[in-house]
Amino acid sequence: MLGATVTALLFVQAYGALDKTTLGQKYFGNDAPWYLDRVPFFESSDSAITDVYYYRWQIFRAHQRDLGSQGYITTEFIDDVSWQGFPSAFLDDATQFHFNEARWCRDRRFRVDHANFISAASQGFLRHFSENMAISVYNAYLVDGVRSDIVQLLDGMRTVFDAWVDHFDSSKGLYYIEPLADATEYTISSIDASCGEDGFTGGESFRPSINTYQYGNAIAIAKIATLAGQTSVADDYNARAAAIKANVQDFLWNSTYEHFIDRIYTNTSCVTYWDYIRGRELVGYVPWLHDLPDDTATFAQAWSHLMDTNKFLGAYGLRTVEPSYQYYMQQYRYDAATGLRECQWNGPLWPYQTSQVLAALANVLDHYPVTSTEGIVDADTYMTLLKLYAGIHYNEKRGGYLNIEEDYDAATGDPIVGLDRSSHYFHSSFIDLVISGLVGIRPSDDETLTINPLGAGLSYFRLEGVIYHGNEVALQWDSDGSKYGTRGLIIEVNGEVAATSSTLQRTSVPITRTAPPQPLEPISKSIQLQNFATYPDAPAYPVGSVSVADADPNKVQDAIDGRIWFFALPTDTYTISHGWQTPTGTGDSVWYMIDFGGDTVTTSCELAWFEGDGVDVPVSYSVEANVSGDWVSVSDPVYPDLVANGITYASWSSVTTTQLRLVFTPPTSLASRLVEWKVFSNLVTGDVFT
Repeated sequence: MLGATVTALLFVQAYGALDKTTLGQKYFGNDAPWYLDRVPFFESSDSAITDVYYYRWQIFRAHQRDLGSQGYITTEFIDDVSWQGFPSAFLDDATQFHFNEARWCRDRRFRVDHANFISAASQGFLRHFSENMAISVYNAYLVDGVRSDIVQLLDGMRTVFDAWVDHFDSSKGLYYIEPLADATEYTISSIDASCGEDGFTGGESFRPSINTYQYGNAIAIAKIATLAGQTSVADDYNARAAAIKANVQDFLWNSTYEHFIDRIYTNTSCVTYWDYIRGRELVGYVPWLHDLPDDTATFAQAWSHLMDTNKFLGAYGLRTVEPSYQYYMQQYRYDAATGLRECQWNGPLWPYQTSQVLAALANVLDHYPVTSTEGIVDADTYMTLLKLYAGIHYNEKRGGYLNIEEDYDAATGDPIVGLDRSSHYFHSSFIDLVISGLVGIRPSDDETLTINPLGAGLSYFRLEGVIYHGNEVALQWDSDGSKYGTRGLIIEVNGEVAATSSTLQRTSVPITRTAPPQPLEPISKSIQLQNFATYPDAPAYPVGSVSVADADPNKVQDAIDGRIWFFALPTDTYTISHGWQTPTGTGDSVWYMIDFGGDTVTTSCELAWFEGDGVDVPVSYSVEANVSGDWVSVSDPVYPDLVANGITYASWSSVTTTQLRLVFTPPTSLASRLVEWKVFSNLVTGDVFT
């Protein structure tokens, strides 16, 4: 619950302190004020990793959807899709990545609100896809260390976990799932179950993914129950986790392939219950995501396939299936409206699973002894893959601008699914891979700060502004002292040096758990969760309307749907934009009106306007309220100059009204696009609200 800034969150900068004002302007432009006190700042000798790090904070920002009184949730797609949860746009399959990134945001409200939303949501939709929400929320807790936040979610986590009994085969002690419901349609099991004819649906199998997720969820529930003093619950879920672990290792490990692979659950004319699938898939590394496998030389052999160019490693990143598979990269499904290729997991490079593998690899390199993976994977492996992963963000085929999409061809680096929905897709992580992997902060519940940097080959990096267990943390590496003036590794806690090292090595320092800042944010009175024109069952108010005839009601509602982003997309490739755009300006004013559906106290607002592609901010604007049927200008207005691709805060003397309208004049010969208009009962000035 943070307003425009968090004045309590001021950096204590020391040593090679970063110029966050300059970096903020470089990477975020006029929207920099949103980021300055919300994100840890970072730089490194690898410009692509650094650039993508900041771009991924833009992704995070774009996918925070304000639900008004329900707080914020994190979305997967940048706009609505037909299979999302309504009216929130929630999807559970990418929640793991949403919490991995959010745990490093200095503003706790986004992960806290999202976790509370999940806890209160319909349990049925929380299993739309396989999920590892409990362990992801717990891992976020490990960064801020606020036990009260996590304990109150225990009952909801247990309810969701136990509901998966409908996908549990008690004779094998394992969970099974249809690949489509695992968010991975067209995998080996589903394609082969169809005899190679399709694979979008069907092909239920005992997968390493869902079983690892349930293992991680059980471990998290047990740990949270321990924090809550519920010993019997902890014992129960620890026992469940142990059983899943044993069965995954006994039944899903294939000694021929030296890999964790699916076993078939369904029976068709081409596949038989309990048969192994015929090939390795990248999902076989997921067990290490939550530290499921024992640390043995046998299981470590799975990692020998990772960097083999005949197996998983393509020229631009990791394949999801090896090229030896009969139906590798065979395209089955196309979008009916455009003819463009649709999502498949029979070989394409998916940031989703690349993120999982890199996080799993970081775990192996951190707390699995070197003896089991020596000569197989190391920090150089991690950095090689992270650099490849950073590279695909640039989308050279789309003009080289930063835009993470759904999937890619590992041989060419080209995006595969070119649909509007694919743009700036939050279905993976990157920030977490930099902070917990490259820089190496390894969160725990202990009163220690442990780091294990994997930034092999980087001549320098610096990360600052991390809030860990309520403390300000910064880490700095300079291989020869030429960048920051001090050679080696420096760990700073609350502005003081806590440890140094001449090499990048695992290091722990004591740290005292303190309460993190509790930022505040006003509740918007103007959020319409759903596009009422498309979804008539959505709440009727607040509702937007405009003075322009024949305006698209869907785009009108976009301007009050709680989403803000300023990405400019090439019109010859994508058509997606956000907000309501006026016709070309003629010098006349237009208006956008919000009908609240009842008396509402209003006193201030946020205005987000887009600039670019023939669009610019209005040349003038004002706010009017409907008072007793007459439109009157609000009293004592404060109207700052409008900010393009950023936030403008306007305010006025409190007025109670059922309708409020924004009157503005687009620039002549240009249009104006209102990305978002948030109206508040509190006074919001851009620095603090009262």
